[in-house]
Amino acid sequence: MTTMNYRGRLAPSPTGYLHLGHALTFWRAPVRCRERGGQLILRIEDLDPARCRPEFQDAIAEDLRWFGLSWDEGPDVGGSFAPYVQTARRDLHLQAWETLRAMGVIYPCTCSRRDVLEAAGAPHGDDDEPNYPGICRPRSGNVAEMERRGVNWRFGVPSGETLRFDDGNFGAQYAIAGEHFGDFLIWRKDDAPAYQLAVVVDDLAMEITEVVRGGDLVRSTFRQLLLYRALGRTAPEFYHVPLLTDASGRRLAKRDAALTLRALRESGMTPEDLHRRLHQH
Repeated sequence: MTTMNYRGRLAPSPTGYLHLGHALTFWRAPVRCRERGGQLILRIEDLDPARCRPEFQDAIAEDLRWFGLSWDEGPDVGGSFAPYVQTARRDLHLQAWETLRAMGVIYPCTCSRRDVLEAAGAPHGDDDEPNYPGICRPRSGNVAEMERRGVNWRFGVPSGETLRFDDGNFGAQYAIAGEHFGDFLIWRKDDAPAYQLAVVVDDLAMEITEVVRGGDLVRSTFRQLLLYRALGRTAPEFYHVPLLTDASGRRLAKRDAALTLRALRESGMTPEDLHRRLHQH
C-alpha cells in the first residue's frame, strides 16, 4: 500500500445514537487515513430492518461532524462508488451470493439462532455469531440450484485450517476454522445479505485498502478472509481498536444513552474535551 492509494472507511449502523466507544474507533480511522494522504468513505450499514431507524441515520453525519470528522465520499457528499447506503447495494451482494452458490461453498440452513445456541458444542462467548455445529451442512449433493429465499445460507468453513492475519494494532492473529468459529451466515432467510458478505462485497467494490474497526470484530475478520479467498480477491489490511469499557469492565453499547455523542454534547462537553479524553486510550 502506498500513501497515494490509501482508502479507509467509516461504517456505522443506524441502530442507535453513536456513543463514546464509536468515537474512539471513528477518530482513529480518519487519523490513519490523513497520515497517509488517503481518502475516507462514509458508508451506512443499514441491513437490520428491525433496528435501523431514519432518525439514527440522520444523526450519524451530524454527530460525526460535531466531533470534527469529515469524509471524501458518502451519502451526503456523493462519490464515484455510490450508493453509500448498504441496502441500496443489493445487486452487488446478490452477485456475490450467486458466485458462492455456483462454487458450492455455501449451503441452505433451516436452524434458528435458538437452535444454534442450544446445540451442544456451540459456545459463542463475546462473539456476535454463535459457533454453528454444522447441523444442516450437506454431506454430499449439489446446492447450486436450490432456492435462495426462505432459508439462511451459510459458508462452509474448512474445518481444522489455521488462519492468520497481521493486525495493524494487535499484531499477529490466529484462529482455527471449525474450532474458534463455525459455518457462518452470508444470506438471511428474509432474503437479505448478512453482515459478513455485505461488508466484504462493499469493501471490495469501494476499493478499501484498510479496515479500521472495533476489537470485537477480530473474529469476524477470519470469516471475511475466507470470503475474500473464495471470491478470488485480496483482502484489505486490518486495524482493530480496543473497546472502551465502563467501570465494571462491560463494553459500551448503544443502550448507554448517557455516553452517546449527542448526550455528551448536550451536557456541555466540547469536541476538544472529547478528543483529550480519547487521547488517554
